[in-house]
Amino acid sequence: MAGDGAGGYRAGETALIVKVPEAEPVVGRWRERFDSSVAVGIPAHVTVLYPFLRHDRIGDRVLGELGALFGAHRAFDVGFPGCGRFPGVLYLAPAQEDRLRALTSAVADRWPEAPPFQGRFADVVPHLTVAYSQEPGVFDEIEADLSGRLPVTARVVSVHLLVYDGTTWRERAEFALRG
Repeated sequence: MAGDGAGGYRAGETALIVKVPEAEPVVGRWRERFDSSVAVGIPAHVTVLYPFLRHDRIGDRVLGELGALFGAHRAFDVGFPGCGRFPGVLYLAPAQEDRLRALTSAVADRWPEAPPFQGRFADVVPHLTVAYSQEPGVFDEIEADLSGRLPVTARVVSVHLLVYDGTTWRERAEFALRG
């Protein structure tokens, strides 16, 4: 989900994300300009696992397992004190990435047939995408603007299951972190 834009999604794909609405006032205008995922309904977020199982494979049993899996984790605070970069991607870097990594690991361990980002990356780094596919100078401008507006802090209380219908991403379920 992060950094690959709206063009690469297929109907029936699903994603597990942590929404970060607290980031919208800080990154929203940049995301609208430089992250086409905004146009297909993806809010500011940290991806837990994408792509997850195809929509037609997610029934009551899988939803129940996801509820139990995430319910075993406690809610937590996360701060985004600064930016980071991947090739072609500018993002907010979470300070408490271990808690976010634990959510990803739990899902990936339970459903090894759905590795994060289809196994393309040896290390999945939690992040909140702000912009992608821009020249370094554009990233420098965005980062300079954001530096005076950070940190963003948020309370992570749930994980959301989104489904792509071919036009937009829609929320199918929310799983509380209860611990």
